[in-house]
Amino acid sequence: MSVLENWQQWKSFLGDKAIHAKEGGMEKGKMSDIAFQIGDYLAKNVDPKNEQERVMADLWSVASTEEQHMLANLMLRLTTGETKAH
Repeated sequence: MSVLENWQQWKSFLGDKAIHAKEGGMEKGKMSDIAFQIGDYLAKNVDPKNEQERVMADLWSVASTEEQHMLANLMLRLTTGETKAH
């Protein structure tokens, strides 16, 4: 089973990678850029494997570039457990 087929596994996978990047000293801006690139790649090249991924793909397809960056940042926060920005 691919990590993309299960939403909880996908979130856990992304969260682990983001936490390791942060602990390794990667700046938040760079993490955000990478999250955007991953989201863009997935939207263009990977068929969603579950309902949650379908919703994300649909949102990505109608979002402006600025909104896509926002979605990428929200996914980072969702997967790392980070709370609302103040």
